[in-house]
Amino acid sequence: MKILFLGGTRFIGPHAVKRMTELGHEVAVFNRGHSPGASSLPNGVTTLTGERSRLGESLPAFQKFSPDVVVDLFPYSEADASSLMETFSGVAGRVVAISSCDVYQAFGRVNRLEAGPVEEGPLTEQSPLCVTRYPFRGAREDRSDYDKVLVEQVVMSHAELPGTVLRLPMVYGPGDYQHRVYPYLQQMYDGRSVILMDEGFASWRWSRGYVEDIAEAICLAALHEKAAGQIYHVAEEFGFTMREWVERIAKGAGWNGKIVTVPATDVPAHLVMDIETRQHIQLDTSKIRSELGYAERFTAEEAMHRTISWESANPPELATGIIDYIAEDEWLARSGVK
Repeated sequence: MKILFLGGTRFIGPHAVKRMTELGHEVAVFNRGHSPGASSLPNGVTTLTGERSRLGESLPAFQKFSPDVVVDLFPYSEADASSLMETFSGVAGRVVAISSCDVYQAFGRVNRLEAGPVEEGPLTEQSPLCVTRYPFRGAREDRSDYDKVLVEQVVMSHAELPGTVLRLPMVYGPGDYQHRVYPYLQQMYDGRSVILMDEGFASWRWSRGYVEDIAEAICLAALHEKAAGQIYHVAEEFGFTMREWVERIAKGAGWNGKIVTVPATDVPAHLVMDIETRQHIQLDTSKIRSELGYAERFTAEEAMHRTISWESANPPELATGIIDYIAEDEWLARSGVK
């Protein structure tokens, strides 16, 4: 098959592109050409350069490649989704749009953007969606047009071009520009004997997915015709609590220290998380496993080993000082914890 990726050079994309070429398919990547990842695409991948905000201007190039499926790795807004569907109607056979678990009302409750009681149990693809539009408008990192609910509505309602939506969890692994593992890994490498955690945050459960496994799911969704018109969760089967997640990092790093959980009223201020920790985000992934045959390609141990190896070799630029050790040492001295 001929697969066109929109994006494909930052974090998840390179893994998905690599996997699709390994499976023997013809791949093209459309991007601005500015990302370092654009220069390290696998041999044989066609590169199409242009602006995502002016997708229609690249229509002749898309028509020439004539993709069977278009994978949009980050449709950001309703406008992005509309241009996606309008541009590829009559050009491609199907679109796969990458979405997020932040579409759910439960996720809105985590961030105190949605009212209502805590939703118990795993979320399914039919769980209630956020009613608050543009959830990150006015946030510290203002993403005023971001709204995955609107993106999904556009992709799944087009009259002529079938769509598939994948709702992703927190993704970790090599290439993670957010360095989600690193803050805990740094403490372990810095020789800290104790890692302090707000006890509410320590008990909060959040679904995750290793990036190369997420890439596998993207490929399955693109290659299976039965995925047309469907929405799927992708995540590890079990959502770890934050404490269990840190324990998993510790095992991979060979750290033998102690994790101490403390009430929010007593823990150092920088460790208090401003979220509703009673609302867990556990994704039910049975649908993609049963319908598309999805299964992780890597064990939990392999995934963490590969992640730690990459993080160790590629620390964030501002790694020094991201943890307030002074405040934590003062707390440890007062409490007598060693």
